[in-house]
Amino acid sequence: MLCLASSSASPSVPPRPSYPAAVRPGPGISGGGGAGGNVRLSVVPVPSSLRWSWPLKANSKISVPETAREHKTVATEDGVSHLPIYDLDPKLAEFKNHFNYRMRRYHYQKHLIEKHEGSLEEFSRGYLKFGINAEPGATVYREWAPAAMEAQLVGDFNNWNGFEHMMTKDNFGVWSIKIPHVEGRPAIPHNSKVKFRFRHDGVWVERIPAWIRYAIVNTSKFGAPYDGVHWDPPTSERYVFKHPRPRKPDTPRIYEAHVGMSGEKPEVYREFADNVLPRIRAKNYNTVQLMAIMEHSYYASFGYHVTNFFAVSSKSGTPEDLKYLVDKAHSLGLRVLMDVVHGHASKNVTDGLNGYDVGQSAQESYFYTGDRGYHKLWDSRLFNYTNWEVLRFLLSNLRYWMDEFMFDGFRFDGVTSMLYNHHGINTSFTGNYKEYFGLDTNVDAIIYMMLANHLIHKVLPEATIIAEDVSGMPVLCRPVDEGGVGFDYRQAMAIPERWADYLKNKDVHEFSMSGISQTLNNRNKDQDAIETTIAQQTTPRSTLDVASEIPPHISSTSTFEHNSQLETSPLKLPIIQALEALLLAERQGAAALRDATDIMRRQIEQSDALLTKTKQEMDEVRKKQAKTDQILRLLISGAQGNPTS
Repeated sequence: MLCLASSSASPSVPPRPSYPAAVRPGPGISGGGGAGGNVRLSVVPVPSSLRWSWPLKANSKISVPETAREHKTVATEDGVSHLPIYDLDPKLAEFKNHFNYRMRRYHYQKHLIEKHEGSLEEFSRGYLKFGINAEPGATVYREWAPAAMEAQLVGDFNNWNGFEHMMTKDNFGVWSIKIPHVEGRPAIPHNSKVKFRFRHDGVWVERIPAWIRYAIVNTSKFGAPYDGVHWDPPTSERYVFKHPRPRKPDTPRIYEAHVGMSGEKPEVYREFADNVLPRIRAKNYNTVQLMAIMEHSYYASFGYHVTNFFAVSSKSGTPEDLKYLVDKAHSLGLRVLMDVVHGHASKNVTDGLNGYDVGQSAQESYFYTGDRGYHKLWDSRLFNYTNWEVLRFLLSNLRYWMDEFMFDGFRFDGVTSMLYNHHGINTSFTGNYKEYFGLDTNVDAIIYMMLANHLIHKVLPEATIIAEDVSGMPVLCRPVDEGGVGFDYRQAMAIPERWADYLKNKDVHEFSMSGISQTLNNRNKDQDAIETTIAQQTTPRSTLDVASEIPPHISSTSTFEHNSQLETSPLKLPIIQALEALLLAERQGAAALRDATDIMRRQIEQSDALLTKTKQEMDEVRKKQAKTDQILRLLISGAQGNPTS
C-alpha cells in the first residue's frame, strides 16, 4: 500500500489567487484524433531566431508586454517593480536581479507565444495539428524534423513503401503530408502500424512518430522494437466519459500506484479500475497518483525513461482502457493525478524521441547537444527548453492528458534536475539562498515550468500540481504572478527511505528519534510558512526493497488500513500510533514535538519484546527455507543424473 499524506502549512499561509475561468475546447477539438470541426490550425511564420533560442542576455532590458500587466506587481518599463514574494520572505529581496530577469523572460516568452500562436492555450493544442490527425476528407500527418533531408510516412497502409507518400518540408522544419480518404474511409486504418522514415546524410532511418498516441511491441520476438500505432477508433468504440471531475479537496490524501504492480499478479487498466480503485476509496483516500502512464520500453524504469510522451503505456491496455479507469475513479469521488516526466527522456533511438537527434545542432533538436544534453546518473537525454517546438511539444503533452483523459493534475518528476544546471549531482543543499539563485540555476527550465503551471491552472483552475524537489528551492510552490514557479505542493522526500532503512537494517533500539524528527522536518523553515508540503510515506520502490524484510505484524493489512485517516486505531501497533502523533505534533511547534518524541520512545520500548519475538520467528522461517532449498538441490541433482551429489 502506497500513501502520500498531506502535511499542511501553518494557517498563516497566504491564499493562492483565483485563476480565470478555464478555456474550454471549441467544437471538434475535445475529440482529439477525430474530425477537426471548424477549428483551423496552421504553422505561424515565426522567425527562427525566436523559435529556437532566447534573444535575451542576463543584463538585457526589454519592455514588459501589455499582456504581462495582468497583475499589479508588474509595473516598470524594463523590469518588475515589486513582487509579493519579497514580503512573504524578505531574504529573497537580495536576489531581486535574478527574479526580475526570470520574470522578464517569462513574460516575454508568453508574449511571443500569444503574438505568433494566438494564446498559450492555442499553443498547447499542438496535438491537434502534429502527429496523425483527421481533417475533412483526409488524414494529415505533421512532424518536426528540421535535420531531415527527405521524409516519408510508411506503414501497413502502404505496405511500407514510403515512395508512395513522400512528405514536404516548410521553412521551419515541419514535414507534412495530406492523404485523401479512400472510398470515404481514412487511408490509414485505426490500429495499424506506422512509422516516420527520413533521410539524413544519405542514410534512411525509421522512427516512431513523436506525437504517436499508441505504441506496441511484438512480445513473441526477443528484443523487438516498438512500432507506432495509429489510434483513431470509430465513434462506436470510443470511450465517452460519464462522470464529472470531483472537486479539489482541502487536504489531498493520495494513493500512489503503479497499475502493473498493484496486485499479486500483473494488472491492466480495467482490472485496476474494477478491483483496486474501490479498495482505495474504501480506505478514505481522495486522490490516486498513477505512475508509468506514458509509454516506456524499459519496464524496470518504473515509467521514468519515457520513449513516447503522448502514448498510453500499452503494457497495461489501450487508451480507451485508461479513460475507463479515470472515469471509474471519478465515479468513486477519486481525483486522478499523473506522474509526468518532463525533466528528461529515454536515450533509446529506434523507439524513442532521441531517434530524431541525428547529430544536428541544438536549434534543430529536442535536446541539448554535447554533455549538456545527457544526464550522467540517469543515462537519459535532457530537453532543450529554449526551443520553440520543444515548448510546444511539452505544453501540448500536458494539455493532451488533461483534455483527452481527464487527469486532474500532475506530479512533476525530477524537478531538482530541471532547476539546476548541475542537476543536483554531487550537491548538498544547506539552505543558503545563494545555492538557489545563481549561475547554476537553469532559468530556461524554470521558465518552462512557469509556463506549464500557468497553463494547467488556466485550463483547469482546480488542478493539483506537485513538484518532486529535494533541494528546497524557495517559492517553488508560490503562484507565478507572485514571483514563484507556480506549483501547488512540494513533495517531501527521503521519508520512505528512512522507514525502509530502519525496517531493513536496524533493530528497534537503534531507532534514532533525532533522525526521525530531522527527516520529517527536513524543509526550509523560511518557506514552510508560505508553502504547502506533501509528506510521502512509502513508494513502490521502497516497498519492494523491504517487502521481504518487514515483520508480518507490521506489513499486515490491518496495520495500514487507516493510514489515510490520520487517526489512531486499536488495530495499529503502539509504534504506528506514536508515528502519527509525531506527524501531528510537527505542526504544533517544538514543545509538542518533544513530547511526541518522548511518547514514541516509550512506545518503541514497549514494542521491543514483540519485535524480538518476530525476529526469532523469522530466523526459524529462514532455517526451514534453507533446509527446503537443500532438499530441492538434491532433487534437481538427481533429476539431472547425478545421484551421488
